[in-house]
Amino acid sequence: MFLGGTKHFGYYDRGDNAWNFPAALRKMEAFLGQQLNVPEGSTGLDAGCGVGDVARYLATHFGLKVTGIDLLDFNVDQAKLRSQRDQLKDKVCFDVMDYSELTFPDETFDFVYTLETLVHSDNPETVLEGFFRVLRPGGRLVMIEYSKDPDTAIPSRVLDMLHFVNQVAAMPAFNRFDHGVLVDLVRKRGFSDVATLDITDRMLPMVRCFAIVGALPYAVARTLGKEAKVINAMSGVEFWRHRRYWQHNVVTATKPLAS
Repeated sequence: MFLGGTKHFGYYDRGDNAWNFPAALRKMEAFLGQQLNVPEGSTGLDAGCGVGDVARYLATHFGLKVTGIDLLDFNVDQAKLRSQRDQLKDKVCFDVMDYSELTFPDETFDFVYTLETLVHSDNPETVLEGFFRVLRPGGRLVMIEYSKDPDTAIPSRVLDMLHFVNQVAAMPAFNRFDHGVLVDLVRKRGFSDVATLDITDRMLPMVRCFAIVGALPYAVARTLGKEAKVINAMSGVEFWRHRRYWQHNVVTATKPLAS
């Protein structure tokens, strides 16, 4: 309702209006395009494309050609409709596909990216191997994903909350993604030039907004024992309250020229 179907957080510069969600979303998509750092006309894979907003932004503002895949057919249908509306059918395309079972030929793409979607995988190793396979030598991988403190460093009540959110929101990989784990997985899959950057402060204003909006429905749901029915409200409140225990990172890497 607040993000128009988009399913990622925004990016804020100092002084930005936290409630201007469209501007923040577009800034995050622009940031992703800058991190990809590929020439105009490059072809890439959006793994977990949702309604296709990110793919359309990169096509429009960076001149990229993007193939988006998603498990949910209604997301793909909406992505196709929006792309037709924006007259971008020659630059973006969408299909229903599991990113852990990619059917593309080897060395199909110049870049691959995820934006808060790898946390939904139950086997990120397999997913990363697929990304490596479909990238051309020299191809670019960019993933904007969450990480957390080790379980032993998180209070039990907070850890229980985190596991509950991850279960209801189908984010099993987040349970595994202690700080640095994703970087290690990427290196072990054969990627080079692996780097990570903590951008939590850039997206926290939106989390705070969601905490404010979600406070009342979450309080009512807790009283009724129906937290799973308002998981987004719960996430906003609890993740803002316990923001010291998690991060929002961009992980970048390259497929070596001689792989």
